[in-house]
Amino acid sequence: MPTPRWLALRRRPPPEATRTAEPESRTPPGPQGPWLADPDFSSRLHSATLTLLDLVEDVMHDDFTLAEAIDGFRYHAADLLNIPDQYGILIEAEAAAQIVHAAGLPAGPLFGPTIAQGLARIETLPIEDQEKLVRAAARRYATTALSRRPARTRQVPAAPAVQPPHWTR
Repeated sequence: MPTPRWLALRRRPPPEATRTAEPESRTPPGPQGPWLADPDFSSRLHSATLTLLDLVEDVMHDDFTLAEAIDGFRYHAADLLNIPDQYGILIEAEAAAQIVHAAGLPAGPLFGPTIAQGLARIETLPIEDQEKLVRAAARRYATTALSRRPARTRQVPAAPAVQPPHWTR
């Protein structure tokens, strides 16, 4: 797959003195077990979404539409987001949903048509307003980091023993 236009503009070749013959391939570790049940990996996905929202805003300064700015990061998730590439699509979808939600539009299911419709509607706004929505989505999403911590479990008192009814004549 060819390099996305936004990435080609952002990459700078390393100085000649530090260039190696073969670039190092580093794949970040994946989840330990099912990805939905791994709290450390969930935290990394959350962090990757925040990073993506920052990158989207930065790329929009180069005259990219919102959809163009979000699309393509999944192919570079290992390098840019510190997660395995196969999870990059989740980060793109979550970032898009957060932006649509920040605009006050219904996001619906993560992979449903309402997110695409919301992005299309947002793209009709002036670029400055789009960038504000991306920043608002990032701020809002950053505050949800606190709610992602495991909840403390509290002891639930045992239910009182129920006495059978006393029948009297």
